[in-house]
Amino acid sequence: MDYFHAFWVGGLICALVQVLMEKTKLMPGRIMVLLVCSGALLSAIGLYEPFAEFAGAGASVPLLGFGNVLMKGVKEAIDSQGFMGLFAGGFKAGAVGTSAALIFGYLASLIFNPKMKK
Repeated sequence: MDYFHAFWVGGLICALVQVLMEKTKLMPGRIMVLLVCSGALLSAIGLYEPFAEFAGAGASVPLLGFGNVLMKGVKEAIDSQGFMGLFAGGFKAGAVGTSAALIFGYLASLIFNPKMKK
């Protein structure tokens, strides 16, 4: 694996997001949702794995990777539970990362004292 690809692809994704933020009226939250949905779409059509193989961490660190995790969870749950897996699969697959973000965010709020702008 050439580490250059990871930096190049990750940097390109960040640059594209920055252009979207500066040249459009899209808010950061909508851009984040766009990235997650793009990762899920790439996973659904079978292009995420070859992309991740080429890009390495450049593909898995941004929100594209989270979309891929959600889609994999949905696919596995549908295979094992049928139609009802559509509703539970993404939650089960993303639960660990979401829980960790909530727990560490809460702990950080206890340790640090943010200064609000007036």
